[in-house]
Amino acid sequence: MTKYEKEIYNIITDSTGHLTVEQIYLELKKKCPKVVLATVYNNVNKLWKAGRIRKISVENMPDRYDRVIKHDHLICQKCGRLADISLEDLTASLRGQMGEEFLFYDLKIFYICPDCRKKDL
Repeated sequence: MTKYEKEIYNIITDSTGHLTVEQIYLELKKKCPKVVLATVYNNVNKLWKAGRIRKISVENMPDRYDRVIKHDHLICQKCGRLADISLEDLTASLRGQMGEEFLFYDLKIFYICPDCRKKDL
């Protein structure tokens, strides 16, 4: 891995949140002031294609990046808040139903978060 790839990988894997490229860029800029946004985009894409990080895409929201450790996500339909949730691994069940191997699954559960529900009252 290049210097920037290592730094970006560490930023993502050390984070408890789900970072956008812009957030990763701002964090990286603290250590590497000369870095440009395009470099971050290119390296994040490279890490994602290599399977070292996970991309979370939600309609009308910027892509966010996360660790590849198995977990699923809750996504607020109103504000877009993203939270981790640990559910039983569905791999064995899916393989049993499909009768064949599959690449992976990405479970996103959409709901209305408590803050948005309060606003609606």
